[in-house]
Amino acid sequence: MSIFKVDSWKDLALHAFIIVGLGVVFIFIFFFMYLPMSTNHGETITVPDVRGITLDELDDFLGIRDLRYEVTADSGFSANMPPLAVLKQFPQPNAKVKENRKIYVTLNAERAPLVRMPKLVSGSVKNAQLVLKTYDLELGEIRYVPDLALNYVLEQRTDGREVLEGERIPKGSVIDLVVGDGLGKQSLESPNLIGLDLESAQFAIVGSGLKIGETKHEKEGVAVIETEMEDGTFTYKEQRVSPGAVFKQQPSAGIRMRLGQMVDLWVYSPDSLNTNPTLLDQ
Repeated sequence: MSIFKVDSWKDLALHAFIIVGLGVVFIFIFFFMYLPMSTNHGETITVPDVRGITLDELDDFLGIRDLRYEVTADSGFSANMPPLAVLKQFPQPNAKVKENRKIYVTLNAERAPLVRMPKLVSGSVKNAQLVLKTYDLELGEIRYVPDLALNYVLEQRTDGREVLEGERIPKGSVIDLVVGDGLGKQSLESPNLIGLDLESAQFAIVGSGLKIGETKHEKEGVAVIETEMEDGTFTYKEQRVSPGAVFKQQPSAGIRMRLGQMVDLWVYSPDSLNTNPTLLDQ
């Protein structure tokens, strides 16, 4: 009996079974043997991190890894990267891709885009830091100068010159600030506190526009009195002070000081004296 002769339903079913079987075998060979061999099925490449690599280095870097690249129309800017360096990439680093896959990259601009200088003068240093970050500008040196306003921005400068509000400057520029120190330019002579009790000395310091510094209690209290002679020379004389009195101060009496500067005190405090701090020590 010929295999192609159909004399009954059994022959028809046999032929159908043979055709289906051949089809299954063909599909198996095509999808599970031929295609994997022709497309390197299962073989992947780990995407390297190309961020920071410049455009002229990208061909060689990706070529030896069997990958390609394409530059996107988008661009960005970072002052921390060289011009035409990769800022972003897709797929991301460590992704698994097929050989010869194209990596899409966004490059750093060749020139920094210009931004308008914001107004920092008349504001605080803290506010200036927040504003500079918003405008993608960098905070540089903070230089304090005599002024009664503490941490008050007096000038904004870049490249050694003053930069005005609204002036166009490159994004990423370093902005230096000139700031008030809260002390001002007013000067005065340090008061003579030798021989005063601690509380009186503290009131004299505060009343002069100065600040109370460190107070040290010593068991021996001898003041050294300096006197200027007519010929310009100085003489020194030791003088004992009463218990609880100031026998030394720093700066010394008569020294030129600025408002807000501190005065340190040394107090004669023998063991028998109560040296509990006053309210001004708190």
